[in-house]
Amino acid sequence: MKSVEEQLEIIKRGTVEIIQLEELKKKLENCLKTKKPLIVKAGFDPSAPDIHLGHTVLLRKMKHFQLLGHEVIFLIGDFTGRIGDPSEQSQTRKQLTKKEVLENAGTYERQIFRILDKKKTKIVFNSKWCDKMKIEDVLALTGKYTVARMLERDDFLKRYKNDKPITMLEFLYPLIQGYDSVVLKADIELGGTDQKFNLLVGRNLQRDFKQAPQVVITMPLLEGTDGVEKMSKSLGNYIGIEEDPKEIFGKIMSISDELMLRYYELLTDESLSRLKSDLKSGALHPKDAKKKLAKIIIGHYYDSEEADAAEANFEKAFKHGEFPDNVGLKKLRLPGKKSDIVTCLSMVTRQSKGEMRRKLLEGAVEVNGKKEKSPAACLCTDTEYKIRIGKRFFRILFEE
Repeated sequence: MKSVEEQLEIIKRGTVEIIQLEELKKKLENCLKTKKPLIVKAGFDPSAPDIHLGHTVLLRKMKHFQLLGHEVIFLIGDFTGRIGDPSEQSQTRKQLTKKEVLENAGTYERQIFRILDKKKTKIVFNSKWCDKMKIEDVLALTGKYTVARMLERDDFLKRYKNDKPITMLEFLYPLIQGYDSVVLKADIELGGTDQKFNLLVGRNLQRDFKQAPQVVITMPLLEGTDGVEKMSKSLGNYIGIEEDPKEIFGKIMSISDELMLRYYELLTDESLSRLKSDLKSGALHPKDAKKKLAKIIIGHYYDSEEADAAEANFEKAFKHGEFPDNVGLKKLRLPGKKSDIVTCLSMVTRQSKGEMRRKLLEGAVEVNGKKEKSPAACLCTDTEYKIRIGKRFFRILFEE
């Protein structure tokens, strides 16, 4: 194993907060003495079937711990996923069925090994112990936290002040997530900044169960391609790790220069100081830096050949004005035989109508090779369209 200082340098990259750093140092020192790896846990509720780059911020940090020789546990919250994480929610989440959760969990198991070492990853489902809990076990758990402490949580407090409902089931979520740490005897738990309350509950519950409290490490929430909102499939600003490499390349080329640096920090192991220096001196153009970023990310989930092909496809489109090859055909359903272009583009990109109207007025939209600026234009069913929006390309067939 590397020295404590060397491990900390790797562990601290991209993190927001470590609670407590001194405890982490002591755990690492003890690890070196005993030759016993630390147990590092991260939980994922399978609320959607696809993993995007936002999820990989945590997965990459787990990979760092694997490379440092520690035991990594990928916990699938198939039980808690049926409750729904209340973190940063302004209202109660819709509960998923057991069937939906298990279907999503199956795709997670396949996708995570694009990042993590399969031989060194332990996958556990929290239904394994949660399904066995009796009512007296649940009651004993609820007795360890007060309502006042639950209401210290910002999202609960805001809903309480605004007279929005909070179910007792939602109060159970952080308790059960915390109990997972007790069962697994976690030394470290990783999570996004929105998970801080839940992670600290686990730390406190471990004390109640006479265990050494886990160190909490929070990671930032990655902004989506819009550079504003958290990456989310529902917002349409996501980059899926199983998307076509050409689509990934185009999406990365469309992000801002500022967001590019953020992606380099959280999604690669490249030297940030050197990158910033080269950009400042002019030795590296931002466009070339984005190309390099796109190829690195595609290389993580595919290979260098796919990355080179995606770059060549992009160059073909932007240097020679040609529509890229192998843009997959998407079929979308319209409510009638035609619809206004703003509504159609919103359906295609899953971005707001306001954003699509802005793109039209800016002249960033081409339909079948011709610029389209009028929000009043219409698209019809039973016609295939080749659409370019900025640096993204779509082949669409609308159906009635």
